Amino acid sequence: MKEIVIAQPLGISKKTLQELSSPLIEEGFHISVWDSLPENQEELGQRLEKADLAVIANYPLKKEALNKASSLKYICVAFTGVDHVDIDTCRERNIAVSNCAGYSTESVAELTLGMILSLYRKLAEGREAAAGGRTGLGLRGIEIKGRTVGIIGTGAIGYRTAELAKAFGASVIGFNRSHNHPDLQYSDLDTLLKTSDIVTIHLPLTKETKHFINEEKLSLMKKDAILINTARGGIVDNEALARFLQEGKIAGAGIDVFDMEPPLPQDYPLLHSPHTILTPHVGFDTQEAMKRRAVLVFDNLKSWIAGKQKNVIC
Repeated sequence: MKEIVIAQPLGISKKTLQELSSPLIEEGFHISVWDSLPENQEELGQRLEKADLAVIANYPLKKEALNKASSLKYICVAFTGVDHVDIDTCRERNIAVSNCAGYSTESVAELTLGMILSLYRKLAEGREAAAGGRTGLGLRGIEIKGRTVGIIGTGAIGYRTAELAKAFGASVIGFNRSHNHPDLQYSDLDTLLKTSDIVTIHLPLTKETKHFINEEKLSLMKKDAILINTARGGIVDNEALARFLQEGKIAGAGIDVFDMEPPLPQDYPLLHSPHTILTPHVGFDTQEAMKRRAVLVFDNLKSWIAGKQKNVIC
């Protein structure tokens, strides 16, 4: 009997999980499901000890845990990015890895627009004013219509963000390192940063994109511009961003991703920066996205079992 271990919660109901897993159970697979996150790599390794196939989400999977999983042949990462997985060790061990790209396109794009609206219409400040018995004096907002939105990374999420921004009446310019969409206007990165009122980031985190938006690049942005990052932590130098916000060199920022997974330490610089909307890595997390993700997970599993791996990372 082959052992499938779902080592982290998938965020779906027991009924949905049962419906999706029953075809594999009928084929003779045993499925173990964990409904909590592991405490550390040692515990994650213990969960994977007997696994032939494994499912993880965004909890890091490092060499320490992989070394305990002597039978492991396939990992489905229930996430878009895989920078939290030790892919080098997986390759050394001939462990196949797939991701679940596409499930969070709508949810992340919508959060991006939500952050823009929150900053432009001062929603956090408005709640504080209402709760404090104050008026709307000083809370005059800004409209997205007529603004220029610069989209760094025009893959599925970036492109969907562009569509939403256009629906609000904004002009859109893109920067992409590979394929360009024929219906988007593109520029080089420096020009995008210099001319955009709103900059949104939708790149994967790789060695090449680590601190892709650094102090030098931030200095190109207009003083009244805002920056939104719902992609991956580490792409923006958040320490430099915090300084720019504190010194009034850019107008605001919406950040869902950080150099570490939340909870954040209380001395994390962005926590003390003005004009920010901060969320603890929730861009992917909607009811609809979790259902789409679970469907992709089981499709990936069934495809690998059938010898036709999908969404190949390695």
